[in-house]
Amino acid sequence: MSTSSKPQEEKIIENKELNIWEALIPVIALVVMLAYNVLVFGDDALSGTNQFILLMGGAVAAIVGFYNKVSYKTMMAEVADNIQSTVGAILILLMVGALAGTWLISGIIPSMIYYGLLALNPTIFLAACLVICAIISIATGSSWTTSATVGIALIGIGDALGISVGMTAGAILSGAYFGDKMSPMSDTTNLAPAMAGTDLFTHIRYMVYTTVPTITVTLIVFIVIGLSQNTIGEADTGTMLADIKRAFHISPWLFLVPVLVVIMIIKKTPPLIALLAGTVLGGIFALIFQPQVVLEIAEVKELNFEAAYKGVMKAITVDTVVHTENEVLQDLFTAGGMAKMLNTIWLILCAMVFGGIMEAIGALARISRSLLNLFDSVFGLFASTVATCIGLNFTASDQYLAIVVPGKMYAKAFKNKGLAPENLSRSLEDSGTVTSVLIPWNTCGAYHSGVLGVPVVDYALYAIFNWMSPFMTLLFATFNIKIKQLKSKIG
Repeated sequence: MSTSSKPQEEKIIENKELNIWEALIPVIALVVMLAYNVLVFGDDALSGTNQFILLMGGAVAAIVGFYNKVSYKTMMAEVADNIQSTVGAILILLMVGALAGTWLISGIIPSMIYYGLLALNPTIFLAACLVICAIISIATGSSWTTSATVGIALIGIGDALGISVGMTAGAILSGAYFGDKMSPMSDTTNLAPAMAGTDLFTHIRYMVYTTVPTITVTLIVFIVIGLSQNTIGEADTGTMLADIKRAFHISPWLFLVPVLVVIMIIKKTPPLIALLAGTVLGGIFALIFQPQVVLEIAEVKELNFEAAYKGVMKAITVDTVVHTENEVLQDLFTAGGMAKMLNTIWLILCAMVFGGIMEAIGALARISRSLLNLFDSVFGLFASTVATCIGLNFTASDQYLAIVVPGKMYAKAFKNKGLAPENLSRSLEDSGTVTSVLIPWNTCGAYHSGVLGVPVVDYALYAIFNWMSPFMTLLFATFNIKIKQLKSKIG
């Protein structure tokens, strides 16, 4: 993930008054309400109604809290803390919307699509997406930045090739989260060992055992899918290439901007600053390479300072369309600017309300403790950890909480079983980090869905690496593969 880490001293709120059934009431209510809402509204549920359902889930949690002597002030304080922790993510979302706008009108994204259509064979496209995104994410330590840069371009290329955007997004996110999980520059990769009580590079080496088989299977699946894909023929692609060149001035010089942004991030420039620089450079390149597009957006005939300012600012902030007679390209040559991200931001804020109240009333800690008590075996401990991480991604809507809370709750249990702490840190990443993107109201699911323009429900099945990872860690636990023991068991 690309946002700044939550503090590692994140507190876990216990409430002895709360029993497990009371803790589960808000979760059950939320699931039922969301299921009915999606049934009624379908794909439009994320336009606002799901957001309100999250607030209703928070209200149910608050009622449970009042019944168990938790004050309104305590709940609101926790909600405020949760919302404060998302400020970085919200600002990055806004800047990604701005960047997408200037990268469209400058011709950067169209050039990526143009050269991608020339270079990428449809048969290997999905596998190439996986590898490209894995490399970028390892280099930057950020799945978020990978989606916001190369991910947007790959979605456009895949769409132009006639490949399902859900498949393309699944390949992008599989690669992006492989890199995010394995990169020493990733904040979650640093957070997991800190919570479990091991060091960074021991953690990364231990993750190789489950991560390499998972990404290998994922790559093979995408190669097989690519071989069986029916994609747009050569004639259609040739027509599309000609239409792109008619709408934009295509030049390899335009790649200077994304290359500079990636270099900035590799050099550990804060993502927000790198994205702002990319946005500004995109606007400058639009004036240099695509003055006719800027005039079209500004709805004027003569390029002057006012027209340039109006065209670039509209691309940054609101819906922007570069008109073309090609229907496929018409969809690709559309950007929503910062305004496009407002629904996603709304979703994140409402999710943080629900998660904050659940945390404040002690429900998250109570559910985790009950899961731990269900199992006595080593496999049971791993299963409980995986279930807790996924459950927290679902209920708290926050990837960091899905690492911090189980890390704190289970550290002593792993020691008592004589298990080295890297077993726990690996399980946190295999289930907490990667599954966050599969839940629409989780900050990660909302972010990637908003940036790529693909609903979570459309890409979830194809994010193979993400949903396979927790199964792989449980498979290793079942057969006692690479389960490292402590030198002496702690009682």
